[in-house]
Amino acid sequence: MDTHLINELKHISNSMFNKNYFGVFHGSISAKVTLNSFIINKKESILDEVNEDDFIELNCNTEKDYRWKDASADVDIHQAIYSKLLNAKYISYTMPPYATAYSLNHDIVVPKDYYGATLLDTVHIYDPKGFKDWESRAADEISHYLQNHSNHLLLIKGFGLISYDRDMTEMVKKVAILENSCRLLTINSVN
Repeated sequence: MDTHLINELKHISNSMFNKNYFGVFHGSISAKVTLNSFIINKKESILDEVNEDDFIELNCNTEKDYRWKDASADVDIHQAIYSKLLNAKYISYTMPPYATAYSLNHDIVVPKDYYGATLLDTVHIYDPKGFKDWESRAADEISHYLQNHSNHLLLIKGFGLISYDRDMTEMVKKVAILENSCRLLTINSVN
């Protein structure tokens, strides 16, 4: 695997873990390596101290082999996004606490802070309409939604945030801005 790419993923993963966007055993991050392959964290990885052994490279267009069982539980979501969105180079699934909590009682996020309002605009919250069969529906619904909307963020009610971009720093910046906007909206609603 590409050492430089792994080092980038390690650095970003650690930062996102420290911000509480990843949990001990939930969350995922991946990077497209070629048109048909991507690197993703393994399912048992704790995302604050990852190393090269915590990532696995998978092929999007071949039959799923034994390696897919070692990959993150979110691997099907990542694979569907890479297959449908050719401009996706990096993908993350995070659970930023304020954004995820905000999603429980709202249908949209209308940032009122400077960075949220100027860099994100309005973020619609996707309602999966129940979680009993969400795992089997998630990859198709998420990739379909992202394919039909220009926003590179999908905040899912009670589930978390899927984000993608061509640039890893831009992807993480949007996650951080959305989380901060939701935090400020929550604090403001208490007053």
